[in-house]
Amino acid sequence: MPFSIRPVQEGDTAHLMALHASVGWPRRSEAGWRWLINHPARLEAGAPAGWLLIDANGTPRGHTGNFVQTFWRGDTILHGTSGYSILVEPAARGRSPMLLKPFAEQPGVFARYTFNANPKSSPLFQRYGLTAWPTTTHALKLAWRLDTLTCGAGRIWREIDSRAPQWVDPDHEWFLNRRLAHPGPLVLPADVRVLCDLADHSSFAAFWTALRGEGRLIADRSPATLRWRLSDPDQTIAPLLLAFHRGTEIRGYAMAMMAKANSIDPPVLEILDLMALRDEPRAIPALMQALLANARSLGAAKVRIQVVNETLLRQLGSLAASARREGGWGHCHVRFEPGIEGFETWAPTPFDGDYQVCLRPVPVASEARAAA
Repeated sequence: MPFSIRPVQEGDTAHLMALHASVGWPRRSEAGWRWLINHPARLEAGAPAGWLLIDANGTPRGHTGNFVQTFWRGDTILHGTSGYSILVEPAARGRSPMLLKPFAEQPGVFARYTFNANPKSSPLFQRYGLTAWPTTTHALKLAWRLDTLTCGAGRIWREIDSRAPQWVDPDHEWFLNRRLAHPGPLVLPADVRVLCDLADHSSFAAFWTALRGEGRLIADRSPATLRWRLSDPDQTIAPLLLAFHRGTEIRGYAMAMMAKANSIDPPVLEILDLMALRDEPRAIPALMQALLANARSLGAAKVRIQVVNETLLRQLGSLAASARREGGWGHCHVRFEPGIEGFETWAPTPFDGDYQVCLRPVPVASEARAAA
């Protein structure tokens, strides 16, 4: 059967919902897909929202998302893009390369990358010039177990699901707990505070200006970008934002969200971003310790960061040494446009990838959302 490729359009939300449901992946609502398709950076770059694999009957059988982000190198604006939700229905098995080709070869971006490849898809990216990167940390995820018993039970259920899936009810959510809907009060050190003000002339805006002024290649973390991220209509529990202060100045910040990979996995506090100014060595350890100290009261069984870089490993110090090493298959790949300067200063975190838009939110009831 012949297949063709076409760009995703805003009217494709029903197709996208059906495709994700067909393979059991986290589902977005129609409003959530519209929010993601109309990402401001994508509109600014004039890039496709993604591509659909179409069969001879005109039915979508596969999808690749195109999550475009604005990057800065000093005062120079660049665009990079992450491929996400790369899926093909069984009826179109073997057609994944057709979906990867337009993503990997699209013009107008300094880098095409994925920081969230699974073990099966990871080798496919090499066919289109995406190589393992960052050089020493492309296969590394860091995780801190807080509830060993619950994490162990989740592993047992995953084993049961792989051997006898008929024993696992996909509609029953395991490991939900009261703290998810009614989290305990945060206990924070004096120099770490909850970040609430994301106005264009806020202290966070001044932090972003200072961060951009360091000259490194960095994804846009302006107040406007964070406001857009926090407006995701499918989130069930708002992400947690913490800021490290020196006096009245913000010198570093962290963003984390509660996620649950599937019905049989425990809730995890996923770190989406961990960033500080170069001359503030205390910020990263203080923010990380605050996340670890409060994650259990938020309902998490463990804390994880799924993209790390060498700089972050050094900044975490003994905290990184105490973490479990997850991953191992090379989930980070990138293809740089020839002639791009300064790419070696890029120190990615999960913020640069698709984690925030692809992680499965913890399924809590509407009354629990209000309480949370």
